[in-house]
Amino acid sequence: MAMYLNYWQLASKPFEPGTDRTNFFPCESHEAARLKLRYAIENRRGAVLLAGPAGVGKTTLLQLFANEATAEFRPYVHIVFPQMSSRELLAYLAEQLGAPPADSPRYTIEESVRRLETTLRHNNENGRHAVVVIDESHLLEDCGALETLRLLLNFEAGGSPMLTLVLIGQMNLISAIGRLPALEERIAVKALLRSFTLAETAAYVRHRLTAAGATREIFTPDALEALHYLGHGVARQINRLGDLALLVGYADELPRLTGKQIEAVCEELVTIAIQD
Repeated sequence: MAMYLNYWQLASKPFEPGTDRTNFFPCESHEAARLKLRYAIENRRGAVLLAGPAGVGKTTLLQLFANEATAEFRPYVHIVFPQMSSRELLAYLAEQLGAPPADSPRYTIEESVRRLETTLRHNNENGRHAVVVIDESHLLEDCGALETLRLLLNFEAGGSPMLTLVLIGQMNLISAIGRLPALEERIAVKALLRSFTLAETAAYVRHRLTAAGATREIFTPDALEALHYLGHGVARQINRLGDLALLVGYADELPRLTGKQIEAVCEELVTIAIQD
């Protein structure tokens, strides 16, 4: 348990990563993206694109869906390190989707494709719909795996795809998809996440604090402004600054945190980064 909890009268650490409904802050772009993703997956569309800067909550949004999804949307596969060759990626996907053991010659592209089709068809016949989430998908263009993933969408039953492919990546994923017209036309939904506005940052911090049990003001208005501007409106950076500020405030026995403390914490983080 964090040392500062009792000092700030908190029940839990407010800036920890979390994927449950309590931690989810439904700002405009996040809520719009969540609804688009849910629509596409629940209606068994072929492919979805979710793009945004690093740290704005793309993966968290999908994990939230996974936590709440019914057994109908299984298996749910989440690949977080996609830089593999097409052969490796197909073999890995087959295993993660629960395909039977490989036959000889093992792990060729043809063998993996057969295993994938058999597994997905069996899954579909049992009333389920597979979901495959690929994190950092913008990295797949160089190794040619985006085209390989597109071919998976050819697995259909009754005219509908037997899986939904969710491609998550930074903003250059949009241009990468645009260079593959055959894949782009299979994208049913495109959802973009942006960083928080100043008002959203303030609401986000207050939301997190309230969920953690806060009953009094901890961050002053100028501290919230500093969190926004120094964290660039990015949830991950705001969380890091906020957590360290709570620790420093506890150590210095401060009654609340001001913009001055946030600036000092940010300067310390930058100094450490430069020294490293």
